[in-house]
Amino acid sequence: MKHAVVYTSQTGNTAQLADAIAAALPAGSCGYCGTPNPEAAAAEVIFAGFWTDKGSCDAAMAAFLAGLCDKPVFLFGTAGFGGDPAYFAQILERVAANLGPGCRVVGQYMCQGKMPMAVRARYAAMAQQEPEKFQPMLDNFDRALAHPDEADLAGAAAAVLACLP
Repeated sequence: MKHAVVYTSQTGNTAQLADAIAAALPAGSCGYCGTPNPEAAAAEVIFAGFWTDKGSCDAAMAAFLAGLCDKPVFLFGTAGFGGDPAYFAQILERVAANLGPGCRVVGQYMCQGKMPMAVRARYAAMAQQEPEKFQPMLDNFDRALAHPDEADLAGAAAAVLACLP
């Protein structure tokens, strides 16, 4: 198997990116697209997607990445707080630290993703007490509702195509 797209997705955001990436790969080259599974590690190139959990990937993706050995890996993910390339770069660096021995990052892509409405309710309650601190978080939440959008999906596909030989 040439390519495997392996992802975790709590809200469906990263799943959307995974589907766009799988569709962008050359026809017939993607032998696996789904959640972390040992069979995916047999692919020549791994496209590993994650949702951001406390500034890195979730535990299931961290364990999958740690189990890889000598693989080229393309990292992709979504984060509720988005728009800042420096923030995304920090997340990707933390995720890459989970890679097993001999693995190398051959490409990466991140975009903003929508968050559950329960998060907005929590921010709104906090904004009533400290509006100057929490109103920007509410504003970010509202911007995130539209993501990943078509531009984000196209960006993921373009990043994948740019890393293919």
